[in-house]
Amino acid sequence: MSKDAETADDAPKKKKGGLMKMLIFGVLLLGAGGGGTYAAFATGMIGGSEEAKEDKGPEYVLKGEEDPYAVKSEKDKEGGAKVVHGSGGSKYRTAYYEFQEEFTSNLAGGMNLVQVSLAASTHKDGRVLMWLHDHELAIRSRILTELAATDVDEISSAQGKEKLQKRLASAINEELVEHEGFGGVDNVYFRSLIVQ
Repeated sequence: MSKDAETADDAPKKKKGGLMKMLIFGVLLLGAGGGGTYAAFATGMIGGSEEAKEDKGPEYVLKGEEDPYAVKSEKDKEGGAKVVHGSGGSKYRTAYYEFQEEFTSNLAGGMNLVQVSLAASTHKDGRVLMWLHDHELAIRSRILTELAATDVDEISSAQGKEKLQKRLASAINEELVEHEGFGGVDNVYFRSLIVQ
């Protein structure tokens, strides 16, 4: 009986020890699960009331507002970007990008040459100016293609020049969309235009 008594006494101790281990293991699992859940919420992997904003491209910048993508100061920057603020006209500020080199191309028909200096304007944030600078090579090629498709009669009148401005603005925006997913150029201006 002494053996039976010892066996009976050991059984509750083993159950007690096993129960304690299970309890500690359960608490550890709950702690790890809670920590993992917290980490998932904190990093935005699950739930949360704040959803990631979808990038809708360059935004209009009101006059007097700070541009979140402002171009560098005149001394520090490469390329020819200028930001103009004023009190009249549009409620949006205007920023200009001046192409540093002139464009020279044959006109359609091959008998005449055109040489133009251009600037592009935008009312949107500085990303448009950065993209114009970053993709100037592709934009230059596209502008030269547009110029080569232009007939001398088309640019001999004021209306023809305005149409060419619109075509060039559209072509630049198409290049920006292709490379960055967004356009943003509002207009193109002739700094000089010579037809020979």
